[in-house]
Amino acid sequence: MLQIKEIIDHPEEVIKRLAVKHFEGKEIVAKLIACDEERRAAQQKLDHMLSEQKKLSREIGEKMKQGLREEAEVLKNSVQAMKDEIQHLDETKCAKEAEVREMLLNIPNLPHASVPLGNGAEDNEVVATGGELPKLASDNKLPHWELAKKYGLIDFELGVKISGAGFPVYTGRGARLQRALINFFLESAIESGFNEVEPPYVVNEDSGYGTGQLPDKEGQMYHVGLDNLYLIPTAEVPVTNIYRDVILDEKDLPIRNVAYSACFRREAGSYGKDVRGLNRLHQFNKVEIVCIERPEESYATLDKMVHYVQSLVEKLGLPWRILRLCGGDISFTSALTFDFEVFSAAQERWLEVSSVSNFESYQANRMMCRYRDANNKITLCHTLNGSALALPRIVAALLENNQTPEGIVVPEVLRPYTKFDIIK
Repeated sequence: MLQIKEIIDHPEEVIKRLAVKHFEGKEIVAKLIACDEERRAAQQKLDHMLSEQKKLSREIGEKMKQGLREEAEVLKNSVQAMKDEIQHLDETKCAKEAEVREMLLNIPNLPHASVPLGNGAEDNEVVATGGELPKLASDNKLPHWELAKKYGLIDFELGVKISGAGFPVYTGRGARLQRALINFFLESAIESGFNEVEPPYVVNEDSGYGTGQLPDKEGQMYHVGLDNLYLIPTAEVPVTNIYRDVILDEKDLPIRNVAYSACFRREAGSYGKDVRGLNRLHQFNKVEIVCIERPEESYATLDKMVHYVQSLVEKLGLPWRILRLCGGDISFTSALTFDFEVFSAAQERWLEVSSVSNFESYQANRMMCRYRDANNKITLCHTLNGSALALPRIVAALLENNQTPEGIVVPEVLRPYTKFDIIK
């Protein structure tokens, strides 16, 4: 969440930047500032009364030592009368603190200055492209869901029987291709200096609030009501929350973690041709990279993460492009996001396979993730994360782009993991 001091010191600038995300901030900013003023007034009065109470308590002790019991009793009555007012002020202060926090939780992160204006995906800015678009013969141009059925790789109907739509069953070489991609992504990250973490697949409410899934995306997560837990939409949530309520040492930064997990998303309201096959699922596999960084280094780290994801799609031989997300498409919590898309030859469209984001101090302020520098000053960290990579659309593009009359050719970089060169 945003820091209250930033809003109080620069309200007009905050309102202006929120407008880039199509968030009307004027009313809530004014209400927030007024509420915080009431909180501070209650706090100041409370501090004063607690100081007076402490002073009177000392005087009572002195009177009792001097044998002035009647005067001590008068002071005791004054202290007792103050207790009700102190309790009232403390309740007021706590209530105002809760109101301030609730408002802050519902204000999105401020977009970076480089975020372009725009209403939606159509206004995102293409910043880089690479690879050649594959050219498939018209008689050898099957979409991945037909290829998956033809070669016995994925059973979508069996998934519907077991769980419902959006829960495919990978079989035979389809399952091995999944495992190969996961291992390739994990090994690549480890070789690049990331530390592997294996996180839980369910998180509590505090974790959801820490990374911003709550309250913004509550309806998009699967909720285990009996235990009040949530199935993770991405490994970002548990891995970032490792550092909730932690004060790190500056010398330990940056922290660079990588994690594989299954991901669960309700994707409520998703229908149509764009969700067919592997294009949009309720459960899928993903390898995630998460970085905890000093504020002054976070954008350099973001660039390194983008270059790293680029290296993965290049090694897989997939045509790619990088988009800088506009204000109307960037997430609630992100300050700056770059999306990676790969080209799907049979569908003749670009498929998103990764988002790499800098959240600046937004998540860290929610989680109280801080570091102590050499001068013993404690500062909020910056948090970053990226998909490296999400499997479903990578698999879709690999199947479609590499189909030949002889079968589906496996990228060379995956062959040590699959133990086969072609799917026949």
